[in-house]
Amino acid sequence: MAHWLIKSEPNKWSWEMQVEAGAKGTFWNGVRNHTAKQYLMAMKKGEEAFFYHSNVGKEVVGIVKVIKTFYPDPSDESGKFGMCDFAAVKPLKRPVTLEEIKSDERLKDMILVNNSRLSVQPVTDEEWALICQLGGLAKE
Repeated sequence: MAHWLIKSEPNKWSWEMQVEAGAKGTFWNGVRNHTAKQYLMAMKKGEEAFFYHSNVGKEVVGIVKVIKTFYPDPSDESGKFGMCDFAAVKPLKRPVTLEEIKSDERLKDMILVNNSRLSVQPVTDEEWALICQLGGLAKE
């Protein structure tokens, strides 16, 4: 199973809103970057992703899981892009900030550090375990 990171501006869609969506979850639309699209297309049902607050907060705040794989995004008039559905799994006990991630030598190769604008990105098993640990979760 792969691990991922998805980004959302909390003033548009926050972790709290994701949690309120419950087990039925919600769609993750609006991706208009071809690399991010490829990552969405690679996601499999049941895989987990970090939920990252971008622009405001700049921190990993929770974990979501893929509940529906890639399908067309009706908000995309070009028909080139799609979306997946996600449901909240659990919050981190303590948010892990971008500043903290950037300052940790063990995370220097993480895509978030080197391409922080990419809204959907893979996370290695090692990065996943370390961020979970930093966030106060037992080994995942």
